[in-house]
Amino acid sequence: MKHIKKIKLKNFKKFETFTIDFDSEINLFIGDNEAGKSSILTAIDIALSGSRNKIETHGLDNLFNQNTIDTFLSSEKKYEDLPVLFVELYFNEQHNPDLNGKINSDNVVCDGFRFLCEPNDEWGKDIKEILSNEEPNFPYEYYTLSFKTFSGDNYSGYKKYFKHILIDSSQISNEYATKEYVKAMYNSSIVDSERFQHHNQYRKQKELFRENNLKELNARITDYAFSIRNNSKANVETDLTLTEDNINIENKGKGKQCFIKTSFALNKSNNVMDVIMLEEPENHLSHIHMKKLISKIRESTQKQLFITTHSDLISTRLDLRKAILLNSNSSKPILLKDLPEKTAKFFIKAPDNNILEFVLSKKVLLVEGDAEYILMEAFFKNITLTNLENSDVHIISVGGTGFKRYMDLARLLKIKTAIIRDNDKDFAKNCVDNYLDYTENFIKVFSDENNLRYTFEVCMHQDNESICEELFSKGRKTLTVLDYMLSNKAESAYGILDLKSNQIIAPQYIKEAIEWIRK
Repeated sequence: MKHIKKIKLKNFKKFETFTIDFDSEINLFIGDNEAGKSSILTAIDIALSGSRNKIETHGLDNLFNQNTIDTFLSSEKKYEDLPVLFVELYFNEQHNPDLNGKINSDNVVCDGFRFLCEPNDEWGKDIKEILSNEEPNFPYEYYTLSFKTFSGDNYSGYKKYFKHILIDSSQISNEYATKEYVKAMYNSSIVDSERFQHHNQYRKQKELFRENNLKELNARITDYAFSIRNNSKANVETDLTLTEDNINIENKGKGKQCFIKTSFALNKSNNVMDVIMLEEPENHLSHIHMKKLISKIRESTQKQLFITTHSDLISTRLDLRKAILLNSNSSKPILLKDLPEKTAKFFIKAPDNNILEFVLSKKVLLVEGDAEYILMEAFFKNITLTNLENSDVHIISVGGTGFKRYMDLARLLKIKTAIIRDNDKDFAKNCVDNYLDYTENFIKVFSDENNLRYTFEVCMHQDNESICEELFSKGRKTLTVLDYMLSNKAESAYGILDLKSNQIIAPQYIKEAIEWIRK
């Protein structure tokens, strides 16, 4: 199966330098806004397409790394220091001499493509004149573009070494984007002999329509005549569309369009695509259709997939070991391929896992239940005298069975993590011995050491007895206040938060956790 083994970027959009190895099947790009997820898909799309039109559409000034441009313009602006931009795609062995060579920055013999943007030496004199001006002015217009294989041969979209498609869900209802999608799928599904035949027959049918159907109309008109447009902007490729149940997909809702386009590209019987790129496929999809789409992605074969997502469901169901984490403050990616298999499988099945919130956080308080989660923000404010949203700390409720799975992630990603849990009447066994394999200085378990204070509600009642009695004693006939709190954990927490949030005292182990996570 053809696939991209590695990408190298130089001065491309947010990346001054960037290198990453890819999985041969699925690559999930996860990250916060402006982390560069879409930029990587754009780079792959440009390099595989060999299209100068795509460069013009994006604009060279929008593709060049702005920091690099600013640094150059603030320097002595020497011609020889002008920056270059390139995208290199390294492939698995294709046994194709047209692809194999060492025209790459690694200077190694392998298969691949290279898109290079560099100053055109033929215009050296004009470039130097521009650079000599005091006003900052970067000579984008004097750069030359080249698309070459690693053997040094030129290539373009007409040479289908790799068939690919980029589906951007944010542009799903855009007429131009839809036409480009249909055109790409058509050209990837058809062989040259069919294409030539289709173009020929389509042109002939237009001529027949003009000669037969417009004949009487044109006979009544003097000096002018109606005809049928027949050029590069009006041919079989531009006029084609995709239908479902005889309904044009452009007349479907955004969610349905997204599902149809992606599903069609992934179709197991449609092995024409080598690379499929999906930009946030969860956009416009209902939960049910998202699950269906995930199933189609998992069933897809003989295709390499690149997916950007903000969806917990997509990230976990497609296996976190396929994830590539990107941070807006760093150009260095983090791969989760070394995540334990047991942990990856846990998140595939675990509901409401908040996984993206966790992996994109710097500091996390993991709590065991709803009651702790409901009151934790109030505890944080009372102890630190600051609001939680002004800190780098996130609170996530995971349930006791999931602590170790999140700790595996924390260990891999170096996320400072405080686990707040009940001792369940055996502090040594449940809170110490249970986590001996997770002795990291950035991971710590907090629990009450007194086995009689075995759960959060017991600690809350003992440390805030007067408040709890005041709030919950009225109307009690059989249950004590503590028994009521144990039987109605979330409701009791809401009651305390609603009426006494600024008066409650946090149990000591929670206070210690909050103070530790802030250091």
